[in-house]
Amino acid sequence: MTRIVIVEDEIDIASVVQDYLRHSGFETAHFSDGQSALDSIVASPPDLTLLDIMLPRLDGIEVLRRAREHTAHPIIMLTARIEEVDRLLGLELGADDYVCKPFSPRELVARVRAVLRRTAPGNVPGAPGQTPQGGAPGLVLDDVHWRASLEGTPLNLTRREFGLLQVLSRHPGRIFSRARLLELAYDDTVDVTERAIDSHVKNLRRKLGAVSPAHDWIRSVYGVGFAWEAPPQA
Repeated sequence: MTRIVIVEDEIDIASVVQDYLRHSGFETAHFSDGQSALDSIVASPPDLTLLDIMLPRLDGIEVLRRAREHTAHPIIMLTARIEEVDRLLGLELGADDYVCKPFSPRELVARVRAVLRRTAPGNVPGAPGQTPQGGAPGLVLDDVHWRASLEGTPLNLTRREFGLLQVLSRHPGRIFSRARLLELAYDDTVDVTERAIDSHVKNLRRKLGAVSPAHDWIRSVYGVGFAWEAPPQA
């Protein structure tokens, strides 16, 4: 059964959400503070997390930040704060969707189903399974489990970083604009901005560089976008 973690300190809201999700066939677990939720998510990642921003002990943004160091499972943010800075920060850290309060429980269940469909293993474009990348000797992408390794070392990518890496590495030398990368790497309805691309590229460079510091894998093309830079042939 699909397991969903609800992280919400308002008990009335959490109770209603749990009832609707259970009636829709989901297994649920509820946490009312950020630290307890994070401990559970890291120990046993669920199929999806509904994460409020305003939480005691540890706020939702920090829970998201730390969770993304360990798991790429889908996370939907629940928030009454609709300021652009919160929206950008959450999505750049790897949130899969936003739902603003007050919301319809039926609509929330529909959004949960949509995100689960969108993030199901095998929904990334390309052939499923572990695929060596021709433009990057030693780079292997596992499309089914959203995992990547370089020279045998796991890269521990978020789902969005994985999608970006997949698009770039399969077309070495090709320059992609930020708008094109948004279209190809984030094939969903989430309000992701071009600014988020820069954040994900920065994270990818850091993770690739930690394994292979002698080569700059992603080249910035001023005023245009980014390209995958294959290492020189030996």
